[in-house]
Amino acid sequence: IQRIESGEVDPRSYTLQCLSRELDYDFFEDDRKSDSTWLVVLHLSSILPLLVVALLIWSWKKKQSSKIDRQGRQVLNFQITMMLLLFLGGFLVSLLTVTLPAIGKAIDQAGINMALFELIIVCIPSPMALIGLFCLYAGISNAIRSLTEKPVRYPLSIAFIK
Repeated sequence: IQRIESGEVDPRSYTLQCLSRELDYDFFEDDRKSDSTWLVVLHLSSILPLLVVALLIWSWKKKQSSKIDRQGRQVLNFQITMMLLLFLGGFLVSLLTVTLPAIGKAIDQAGINMALFELIIVCIPSPMALIGLFCLYAGISNAIRSLTEKPVRYPLSIAFIK
């Protein structure tokens, strides 16, 4: 105990557990409160699929908490998947905006009803909006699930980081 107090050694988890049991004091209580704060920030960072916040939190805290490590990997995998989907959607939208004038001219010359063409133009960005709503739902619901100690779920994510 003297070596721990003087800072010569770091206590091992078994030593902390024994001291905690004998002194009837929970050394890990503050860590759990801190973990839940970081977990909420981590999950809420998935609302906007920007990897910077989640990557910084995960790389900084992953060795201090296995829970942050595990859930951080889930958040990062989800964000990478959603970013790839958004980039794909952006590419398709830009591709269609380049080709739409030619398609519209061909439809007009063929005498096909323009209402269908207009409906297609309106529906093109809707998958990207749905991805945004899904990110909002997943981030908030998993932040709440992590606070209530329920398992978090990120469906539709590809496991890039294992």
